[in-house]
Amino acid sequence: MVHGEIWTLKELFVYPNEYIYWSIQIVMYPFMTGLVAGAFVLSSLYHVFGVKQLKEIARFSLVFSFALLPCAPLPLLLHLQQPLRNHHVLMTPHFTSAIAAFGIVFMTYGMIVASELWFVFRGHFVTRAIELKEKGTGIADRLACALFTLLTLGAWDVSEESLHSDEKAVKFLAAAGIPVACFLHGYAGFIFGSVKANALWMTPLMPVIFICSAIVSGIALCIISYIVVAKLRNLVHSRLRRNTGLPVSKALQGADIAIVIITARYLLIFLVLAISLELLDLIFRSYTAVKSWEILRRVIYERDFVKIFILQYGLGNLVPFILFLLPRLTIRRAATGALLVLLGVFMMRWNVVIGGQAFSGSFAGFMDYRMPIIPVSLETFREGLFGALFVAGMPYVLFWIFSRVMPVFDVKEA
Repeated sequence: MVHGEIWTLKELFVYPNEYIYWSIQIVMYPFMTGLVAGAFVLSSLYHVFGVKQLKEIARFSLVFSFALLPCAPLPLLLHLQQPLRNHHVLMTPHFTSAIAAFGIVFMTYGMIVASELWFVFRGHFVTRAIELKEKGTGIADRLACALFTLLTLGAWDVSEESLHSDEKAVKFLAAAGIPVACFLHGYAGFIFGSVKANALWMTPLMPVIFICSAIVSGIALCIISYIVVAKLRNLVHSRLRRNTGLPVSKALQGADIAIVIITARYLLIFLVLAISLELLDLIFRSYTAVKSWEILRRVIYERDFVKIFILQYGLGNLVPFILFLLPRLTIRRAATGALLVLLGVFMMRWNVVIGGQAFSGSFAGFMDYRMPIIPVSLETFREGLFGALFVAGMPYVLFWIFSRVMPVFDVKEA
């Protein structure tokens, strides 16, 4: 059976060898890489630009970006028909193609984020290693002590001067990481924008649109995750204090609304920029009306009208824009707006990847993608709903593991 034949529906005149080859995993790929870039940019707003109100969420988003990083190429790995050959991209990087350049960009960005995390948490590693070395009564404490000792890399100096040097290094790495993070996701848009054979993808604005929407999606995911994790953490702390008879601290009564408000403002700025670029591209296409515009017009304004104008622009852009603009922003309204923003960015990726394959090369037929829901085989799992959910859930597993070593909250109580 030809790859793509299971989930492709054909209408009118379509060439026999045409199918929807790029399925949900190729939609998830730019979506996940966008989350990586957006989360890192959010953390850099504090480390580089000195937005002090974002100090706590900057630490959170930096660890979350590192957890998202290994999951960014995971959709490609699941989509490959020969997955055991995937390491060649990382082991033999070069700039002769956009895909081959991924190895250089991915490894460079990974080293930058890992180095920045080490400088941010080096003082914590040293402190924990000393505490566990003094305590070390059980096997678990000894193993933890060995782990934190290894993470110090032999740098035990935690003087004020040394920690100040760490802050300078963090600022330098964060500044260097911003263009690398944007390039990491921008090249995904470059891949689509450079495909001359596809009328929907061929536009120089595609990389810029991808970068702006990536920052929007990363900030939105950090807002939602921060609220949820903070609520769960505060609930656990409150129960422990009630059980021990201690008063519940007011500092732990839910996510700080001030942090959410200031983060939502930056989300709103990038959202306006992303919407403007997408509408500019749409208006430019309709104004120039090149040879392929007739088939594109039918796809955009007829077949995919609900996906583009209702789900993407309506629920994903306009509604959260109004929610964030209304005065007295609440945690619930911020979470709702961020969820809708994620929906809008995901639909943008869906409409680009799937919509770009919706019309035949003959310009006289259409194809529709039916995502496999029940995984009756390995291929329907990889290219279906459960494969996408697996990719979306993996960052939270890694984030939980990393947060055991690198505390994402810095709230101290007596």
